[in-house]
Amino acid sequence: MVFIRDTELVLRAAVELVNTLPQTDVSGVDTLEEVEALEAFTERHGYTGSRTRDARELAAVRGIRPRLLELWSTDRDGAVPLVNAMLADGRALPQLVRHDGLDWHIHASDPADPLATRILVESALAFVDVIRADEYARVRVCEADDCAGVYVDFSKNGSKRYCDAGNCGNRMNVNAYRRRKAEAPASGSFPSRAALTPAGG
Repeated sequence: MVFIRDTELVLRAAVELVNTLPQTDVSGVDTLEEVEALEAFTERHGYTGSRTRDARELAAVRGIRPRLLELWSTDRDGAVPLVNAMLADGRALPQLVRHDGLDWHIHASDPADPLATRILVESALAFVDVIRADEYARVRVCEADDCAGVYVDFSKNGSKRYCDAGNCGNRMNVNAYRRRKAEAPASGSFPSRAALTPAGG
């Protein structure tokens, strides 16, 4: 495991949230336009605390996505002021908590704070771990030629090249195979007579 479990869980949630943006989603559409989509997201990632489940909450969560996306367009040192600003804006106060079957982990915002604030602060704290571990090279943008999705590489050897959002790895492998097949000589073809004639013959 590259990062502790709760850090990895929060990073995965941040990746999914950023990849709802039209510029990162492989389909080019915004996939967080309905309250129901936000509800499904929070259920998948186990967000606790106060919820209003309305259009205002949806708008606030949609509004933090560009700030999170910035973390994928910088390096380790450049991420520090971004993370610090997120923690300051959320009035972060780290506390150890245990709930819902999870062992001790850190929350840095009040459960009564708005959902968007809690997501932003938890994401910033997860990036603190990435920065401190000197693993920022794992914060990546998909290498597929038709995708700008973001991901964090959790592989042991740090060799992941594609995001998971659009099945990009499989798609690029298929494309590469088709290119190789198109460039290969046709099977059963023979060299021309001229190619077989010795020079000067």
